[in-house]
Amino acid sequence: SSLDGRLEELRGRTVLIATHDQLAAALAIIELDGVARRIVLCPPGLAREHLPGVVAGSAADAWVRDAAGPQPEGLAVSICVTLKPPTRGPVTRRRSQETEWVLLTSGTTGAPKLVLHTLASLSSALVREQRPAEPLVWATFYDIRRYGGLQIYLRALRAGSLVLSSAGESPPQFLARAAAAGVTHISGTPSHWRSALMSGATARIEPRYVRLSGEIADQAILDNLRAAYPHARIAHAFATTEAGVGFEVSDGLAGFPASLAATASAPIRADAEADVQIEVVGDTLRIRSPGNAVRYLGEGAPPLKAREGFVDTGDRVELRDGRYYFVGRSGGVINVGGLKVYPEEVEAAINSHPWVRMSLVRARRSPITGALVAADVVLSDQAAGRDRPEEEALRREILESCQRILAPYKVPAMIRFVPTLAVSAAGKLVRPDA
Repeated sequence: SSLDGRLEELRGRTVLIATHDQLAAALAIIELDGVARRIVLCPPGLAREHLPGVVAGSAADAWVRDAAGPQPEGLAVSICVTLKPPTRGPVTRRRSQETEWVLLTSGTTGAPKLVLHTLASLSSALVREQRPAEPLVWATFYDIRRYGGLQIYLRALRAGSLVLSSAGESPPQFLARAAAAGVTHISGTPSHWRSALMSGATARIEPRYVRLSGEIADQAILDNLRAAYPHARIAHAFATTEAGVGFEVSDGLAGFPASLAATASAPIRADAEADVQIEVVGDTLRIRSPGNAVRYLGEGAPPLKAREGFVDTGDRVELRDGRYYFVGRSGGVINVGGLKVYPEEVEAAINSHPWVRMSLVRARRSPITGALVAADVVLSDQAAGRDRPEEEALRREILESCQRILAPYKVPAMIRFVPTLAVSAAGKLVRPDA
């Protein structure tokens, strides 16, 4: 136990876990499930200004922290427990209720939303998977206090072990620890993987399974990971905090087969075993499944589900040759003279160039069209075994590649080469408001 004999004080309470250390949170989760009324997972990097809203919205009345975690000064909680280093001893742990789990969205556009789950909804994807014959060694670039990391944490608890990442370590340091532990399965966002590939440290591990989620997995990152891990199964999963895990694709291609989804002219496709239903309405992806969250919490919270029970993911897709491709998020559109441009679609075109490692597309103000498409691009140090061309030649090549793939109004008007791109605590590209 790491609760220093105070577990019973937290029984029936809504407990906000606000630790600096990820391992401390991982251990507290195990102790509190079945004891607390609710567990509220406070992710790293949450701004102090948002804490009162999280406490009020979740009705938290207890606070659990480690020595370096934030203090609850000025917040309406009646109990604060500081975790101790875990010790062995006689601990009487009695399960008294089904604990609700509260996760926070990334809050990139303001205060995060509070999303209510149950352990059954969080683990619904696990029960659809066959239990492995031998223990697995998982690793994840994610923090387990976010949905993507929590999915890996639950998988590791079910069958194996987990190598946790640390916010202060570089990809080579993390992958070195993962290698020492004999990692077999590893997950992260495409941005995590691009950073790992740029570091040159991916050769340190030999996983059997590589998973991407959290952002659009374009063909370039899938091909690069296939080259790095030729003997691994490379899969990209679609999941959101609200919708849960929708599906996984492991055929090596971006997007997903149209046969997975229903449209207005076809009946809803339902996996009889998993009861996961996927549909595309207009160009919007919607999901109904046992993995859907229950609801949003907080005063004035919007409905999480439509009347028929589907969760609108906010992701836009486009059908091409029997396959749906993700083109971007509904809130990230760049308006070029009244025409919609999704940054992610342009990034996929840029990233397809062999000398590009990653890119970020953003809006640049224009007095004529309102906005133009601009791109920040990180180049690879080497590609195809040849010296890198001059930047001006590369800029022309990238633009020509975009012109072959994209409509004219989507082609970047400006390309700037940068050494790095900012990645959020959730492992996603930090995007300015379009």
